[in-house]
Amino acid sequence: MAKKKQMSRTPANASQQNADKPVTLKDMLGTDIVAKLKEQAEAMKREEASLRETKRLEEEAARAAEQKLKEKDFEYLLNNSSPKDWRKYN
Repeated sequence: MAKKKQMSRTPANASQQNADKPVTLKDMLGTDIVAKLKEQAEAMKREEASLRETKRLEEEAARAAEQKLKEKDFEYLLNNSSPKDWRKYN
């Protein structure tokens, strides 16, 4: 018996797989709209990062102010200093 040539099934399967995939929102929108959305997302990320940075700086300033107040309080300094430090002042 003669062998039958097998037909290449790959192209048929590839076109069938593309047809089976659902259409995404990115496919439906135009490239200019997608670009605008990406730009807006980046702007929102930058804004969030700047807000986090300002919040961090405010917290750092508050800690520094609190530390300054503590350094002026003699009781705090007395309680938080080691006895070894007091020897050098004798």
